Amino acid sequence: MGITGLVRWVNAPTTGLSLIQENIRRNHDDWHREEWKLSVRSYRSTLGALAPERTMCALTMNENVFVLVDDPFAPTRADLAVHASKDGNGAVATIPDPAHYRYTFLTLNPPGALEQLLTQLRARWATTKQNMAGGSRQPSAQQLAIDGAIYTIGTDWIVRAGNIVLNGNTVKGMLLEAEYLPIATMDFARGSEVVSSLLLSIVPNLPDLVLGQVTISAAQLEDVLWDKEAEEQARREAERAERSGKDEEDVFVSLDGEGDGVQRGDWVGVERDRRSAYLIIGALKSEGLV
Repeated sequence: MGITGLVRWVNAPTTGLSLIQENIRRNHDDWHREEWKLSVRSYRSTLGALAPERTMCALTMNENVFVLVDDPFAPTRADLAVHASKDGNGAVATIPDPAHYRYTFLTLNPPGALEQLLTQLRARWATTKQNMAGGSRQPSAQQLAIDGAIYTIGTDWIVRAGNIVLNGNTVKGMLLEAEYLPIATMDFARGSEVVSSLLLSIVPNLPDLVLGQVTISAAQLEDVLWDKEAEEQARREAERAERSGKDEEDVFVSLDGEGDGVQRGDWVGVERDRRSAYLIIGALKSEGLV
């Protein structure tokens, strides 16, 4: 798939979706529309006052649920890198991997599997909207929804636009996601001008328009999105290095994945949805909406 950019239209009016659709119809001849619906639930642990409070956010997209668990008392990968020390010979000392890192990002299927698992295990998690002093712990109430439309413009662009609807039908602006398909990368910085040009053509030019770009650092991605291909490549290189110590000459040379800087699976299918879900969860958490 392609490069993407996620933008928050903070002060979008209730007619924002209609305005965007009208701009797409006027500025782009070839387009198609379908529904874009996401639901988000947030939880917190109920282990007691002495235990560190963990939070969990679950975003349902299509047939998958993307779950982000945050344990503030667990280290991140960056933390371990900073605290790595050197021994007397100048070599970097290895630090044992922790039981888990601060952020755990899971993909579950089908929708409803998380709630069913929490109920069956009597897990000590409750939705953040529930009364922690008592009452039912059944984590079933949807707390936030993104309700909008997906627009396919020609063969190059996909635009997703939706209202952020809180429990009680309160609208808190909009989320806009533009995806440029011909570029096989997800690095927003390398194609921000391309994505920004499209967004400017579909967002109405209002005098009090407030837009916020949602970005993610490489360190954050590394901490939550396990790179299966990179790990497999590292394993193959270690095996080649071990063989080269035994053989004078290694006649087998692999150029797979070298030079292009693009991971196969980086922006395709569920992997694309994982990164999109992580960006959306980050945007909602930064504003305290979940």
